[in-house]
Amino acid sequence: MGKYISFDWFIKKLLRNKGSFVVLEGFLSVLLEKQIKIQSILESESNQENSDQKFNRVDLLVEDENKEKIIIEVQNDHEIDYFQRMQFGTAKVVTEYTKSGNEYRTVPKVYSINIVYFGLGQGKGYIYKGTTVFTNLNNKKDVLKLTKRQQELFETKEVSGIFPIYYILRVNKFDEEVTTPLKEWISFLKTGHIPDSYTAQGLSEARNVLRVDSLSEEDRKAYFRYMDSLSLSKSVLWSSRVLGYDEGEKAGIVKGRAEGLEQGRAEGHKETALNMLKKGMSVELAAEISMLSVDEVEKLKATLTI
Repeated sequence: MGKYISFDWFIKKLLRNKGSFVVLEGFLSVLLEKQIKIQSILESESNQENSDQKFNRVDLLVEDENKEKIIIEVQNDHEIDYFQRMQFGTAKVVTEYTKSGNEYRTVPKVYSINIVYFGLGQGKGYIYKGTTVFTNLNNKKDVLKLTKRQQELFETKEVSGIFPIYYILRVNKFDEEVTTPLKEWISFLKTGHIPDSYTAQGLSEARNVLRVDSLSEEDRKAYFRYMDSLSLSKSVLWSSRVLGYDEGEKAGIVKGRAEGLEQGRAEGHKETALNMLKKGMSVELAAEISMLSVDEVEKLKATLTI
């Protein structure tokens, strides 16, 4: 069994031509339970990479042959307000691709596909689907539906078909026997392996497209640099959390008072933020993990350059 590149690096770097679309089309077709044909990779601010999101996050915006927009996002590190970012992402695509002055029926259909490698929210499952449903407050069984004319005009049977649809794949939660095409895909996303027995749409092509030894020398080096940096990022985040907790507890115990414990924990948070900044992490990410404000982290960052 060959060694395969990670799916996030594939959509980040190798999805450059239509020859590679078949892999992503297979994944989307299996997940959305309908055949997806990618028409193009769209130009969008969400596709632009910046230094703050270099390793922990990868996202892509594509359009299928029906002009529907599909956001695919891979998030490696914990992000407490990730739900809000999902909402922002779909809203941004809607506004970017709805021309001012056009009728509202031209608002594009948007799918938000979120592949996360951290414990997002609370739940026992590994895959969730979110839709918009309008329920009668006086009768919970009464759900607002489209008229027959609306169904014809909008080419959907349900009101939820008009609004963005969200999918969350909590990959690390998957621990089941692989018995369906979707489970084959999620197993690959979790383990990076594609056993010969897997027959899900797109995975047979992935065996060739995603092989590490099929990369050019330049791409192979870039891939290993990416994976090393991703490992470093995860290690720094984990170490920072542990160090911040230990420093806070130690300082608090020495003082022996409740005030001392609180102060010690505060110092631990600052130490966490400083360690992350020294490793090149963004101010926003350091603030989130250390539980300090962005302004507080900015002040700490200034002390590093003095």
